[in-house]
Amino acid sequence: MTKSELIERIAAKLPNLTLKEVDRIVNVIFERLTAALVSGDRVEIRGFGAFSIRTRKPRVAINPKNKVKVQVPEKNIIHFKTGKELHNRLNP
Repeated sequence: MTKSELIERIAAKLPNLTLKEVDRIVNVIFERLTAALVSGDRVEIRGFGAFSIRTRKPRVAINPKNKVKVQVPEKNIIHFKTGKELHNRLNP
């Protein structure tokens, strides 16, 4: 599902809101989630899951085209852990 599909589905369920209003609401939610993650906070949505930042250690990788070793620096990645409700729906 794309962001625009999400906005359209929400707007269809809430006919009292315009598409533009739903778009603004979804954008604010994503902006707040992003800001929280950038600041290092954990974002938990009960029943859905939790987003957190993990640090991946620096490592040596091999370029598959020319077999040259490349140093990959340390970097932050987003980790998602499913909530109990979502996990149960995915794995009945």
